Amino acid sequence: MTGFFGAALAIAKKDLRVELRSKEIAFAMAFFAALVVVLCAFAFTREGKSPPLAAAGVLWIAVALSGTLGLQRAFDREREGDTLRALLLAPSPRAAIFVGKLVGIVVLMLITEAVAAPLTGLLFGAPFAAHALGLSALLILGTIGYATVGTLFAALLARSRGRDILLGILLYPIIVPVLIAGARGSEALLAHPVDLDTAWFWARLLLVFDAVFLTVALWVFEPLVGTE
Repeated sequence: MTGFFGAALAIAKKDLRVELRSKEIAFAMAFFAALVVVLCAFAFTREGKSPPLAAAGVLWIAVALSGTLGLQRAFDREREGDTLRALLLAPSPRAAIFVGKLVGIVVLMLITEAVAAPLTGLLFGAPFAAHALGLSALLILGTIGYATVGTLFAALLARSRGRDILLGILLYPIIVPVLIAGARGSEALLAHPVDLDTAWFWARLLLVFDAVFLTVALWVFEPLVGTE
């Protein structure tokens, strides 16, 4: 088990170290998420006010779209440097490669959400700060589920010419339940009065999605990329 987690941690550190130097993906994701939030705020504004409950849906739309942008670039570096084959040939479990890439993507998405969430709360007048703990839990759970499925498909399509288009086509139909659960849970936190029971229900549902997606992804990753 030490070898598995050691290999996964090494891959995650490598991705994050490269990103720390270039800041290419993180800046692009944060900028794109902020742009989505700002555009939606102007679209929903009526008489100088934006509906606070709309903030939940807007935040999760920004998370989904910026996350896709990050996933598209996550394996491009491996493809451009032709290092994906080297990773697959390394004397470490194939699943460790998946977990390492997953951790890197989750960290980048959480950084993006740290920018998008306060901006959304500010522009929509939503009390995100008052429910920061619950909202953070929902975002973390939703991000893990989203990134798990996205990392699997990004790895599968790494060598495909139409990967940018195919990624969204394959990803969104499967990940819609995660986005709905995250948005509804966030909306329950923003309701007046706060509906904690509903928020907790959606959080538990996200936890179930995460467990199922992660189990399936670890099971099928090696067969899907084993011929690379």
